Amino acid sequence: MIFWHAPLTEKPGCAVVTFGGIECHAGIIADKVIIMTRMLRQYHIEMTRSALEPHISERALEIIIAANVRQDALHNQFGHDEIHYDNNAIEKGNRYINEQRGLALATLLSPGILGAWVAFGRMLHTAQDFYAHTNYIPLWLEQFDGTPPPPPEIDPLKKDLMRSPKLHSGRIYFPMDMVYFIKPLRPLALRLLPKDSHGWMNLDDPSKGPKFDYAIAAATKRTTHEFDLLKKLLTPEMFARFTDQ
Repeated sequence: MIFWHAPLTEKPGCAVVTFGGIECHAGIIADKVIIMTRMLRQYHIEMTRSALEPHISERALEIIIAANVRQDALHNQFGHDEIHYDNNAIEKGNRYINEQRGLALATLLSPGILGAWVAFGRMLHTAQDFYAHTNYIPLWLEQFDGTPPPPPEIDPLKKDLMRSPKLHSGRIYFPMDMVYFIKPLRPLALRLLPKDSHGWMNLDDPSKGPKFDYAIAAATKRTTHEFDLLKKLLTPEMFARFTDQ
């Protein structure tokens, strides 16, 4: 979610997109306070590449990745909780994924291909954000009484957890969820934010501790799952067009 589009002392060329959907157009604000860094943008890209690079052309992969990270553009940040599973929009997020999958399929029924890659990239962003913005990871870890398997063994689609009444996502509380992304003020924001806030719940970056590794592993597996599901839904000819190989 974008909570602040920096109006002060902007430094051109410092746009940032994070795994959890943060975009900041100022790398240095006011007294040269670092708000975010580019390194966090890598996670959506790395997960998508890790899952898809062996299976599709570089041309297709680049377009899918571009559509994925473009989901964090400013116009997608307000009034679109379904894109990032914000504000407990679990059902809306699930529907959005199904809609984008349907768009990809519909495009492949026509001579076009670009729209299929774009829709698939948009869908992957939402599927990946599910693990960073909901409490799926804590719910999965709670099953193991403090001794969980390593992150690569996580099940990203455990049915009882996906349908659990305990499943929810972080809520956005203004203005403190905005203040949270100003790093020197983060401790203050967390003291004032409720535990169900985005600030407390997100697993957007490694600073959130070991659960971040589980979120990355689950989101990468989910990316592979979505690719495999699409393959099952397509004819061999349509799948060959999609993979561009």
